[in-house]
Amino acid sequence: MSDADNPILLLVDDEPAQRRLNIAMASRAGWRVICAGSADEAIAMLSTREGMRASAVIIDDWTAGLEAIGLIRAVRERRPSLPVLILTANSNAAKAVEAMRAGAYDFLIKPIAPDSFLSALQSVLVTPCAAGELRPLTEKIRAPLNFDEIVGSSPTFRAALAIAAKSARARVPILIEGESGVGKEVIAHAIHAASPRARMPLVTVNCGAIPANLVESDLFGHERGAFTGAFDRHVGKFTSANGGTIFLDEISELPLDTQVKLLRVLQDGEIQPVGARLPSQVDVRVIAATNKRLIEEVEAQRFREDLYYRLNVVQLTIPPLRERTGDIPALARHLLDRIASQPGMRDLGITNDALNLLARHDWPGNVRQLHNTLFRAAVLCDGDALTAADFPQLSGRLATDGSLRDRGEQSAIVRSAQENGIGVTLYEANGHLRSLSDIEADVIRLAIGHYRGRMTEVARRLGIGRSTLYRKLAELGIDTAA
Repeated sequence: MSDADNPILLLVDDEPAQRRLNIAMASRAGWRVICAGSADEAIAMLSTREGMRASAVIIDDWTAGLEAIGLIRAVRERRPSLPVLILTANSNAAKAVEAMRAGAYDFLIKPIAPDSFLSALQSVLVTPCAAGELRPLTEKIRAPLNFDEIVGSSPTFRAALAIAAKSARARVPILIEGESGVGKEVIAHAIHAASPRARMPLVTVNCGAIPANLVESDLFGHERGAFTGAFDRHVGKFTSANGGTIFLDEISELPLDTQVKLLRVLQDGEIQPVGARLPSQVDVRVIAATNKRLIEEVEAQRFREDLYYRLNVVQLTIPPLRERTGDIPALARHLLDRIASQPGMRDLGITNDALNLLARHDWPGNVRQLHNTLFRAAVLCDGDALTAADFPQLSGRLATDGSLRDRGEQSAIVRSAQENGIGVTLYEANGHLRSLSDIEADVIRLAIGHYRGRMTEVARRLGIGRSTLYRKLAELGIDTAA
């Protein structure tokens, strides 16, 4: 591809250092960057020959004298199909809502990791910002959930949660496998919150977002003068997590030489910062996650076998949303409840026709994609409840996209969810009925999740006393966190 064929990014930023960083990241992905230092300059640049060919606009809303929301509206008026992304250090939801209502495509929080920056730009090229298209909004505002707040009633999902809850109190490493967006980080937070380390820090590391030459320093730290540019001593993530938990997301992306050092931490509890003479002891519980099958990475010699078995003391496999579509109605209501708690948002219901439409989609981005779709619809909804009309990007794919399910199948999903406690499974895979104790355990887990762990309400709705409820929990081996 020649330079003339490269996509063009209009960057609105007056801060030289930040501008150079963004230009470097975009250039690495094949973008040609043109810059403006003010709103007036940006609007004028849209009329130039290069500006007319721009594929995206990024606005740093800390640019002096810039009214970012006004600029978004001005760009949308002139170029309705041109995606506008906001780059800001402000992580509150009200800012995201305001930017989206003005027409922003996505909302990026500084400091932004290179992979997140490039992923946002890539989504612009893959999914153009046109009417009727699904325009993803990355979930920026997260509040950790406990086990009793995690929604899901499918047997495979509940089984994974039960294992997670039981292993939370131990120090053993946990490996979580599952597709992107299934909620691996949510479950890691729940494990930490249910562990004896809950009062200590949980440090999250995206192993795929750290440059290979910096990953060792980032994880284990470095001493002053350890390498060129090491002007100060740096405390690594393991030291920051001492006494608590470290969550290593995308663990499969760790370089092989760093895997050796991680193995030493798991075996001996020792880290050695870059440039340090002696190792130091840390007490850190490791939770790792990957969207790949790690055993296949071992077989391909991209991941150390000894490290795999050290990490895989407890393994959880989180099923994708398409394998638990009976959970979609409850998940949708739960996510709308969380969205409503954010500043600038309000309580919204959701109609059966909207739930039917959601149930027909295969959700390749899983729960994260469902959340983003609901968030965008909630931002733009003028009524008191979301209807199918609030999801034009899904309705538009009805006739052409094979990822939409048969109407009869999805109606049965929603009907089952509404009539049968959001899909408690009655049959084994072989066609035989499940045991009464297993079904009863699922109903109790479902009630605990549905009423957010309020045990008095759970007992009242099940028609039993609190003492009876706790006796059943003990008899059925149900942890209140499960």
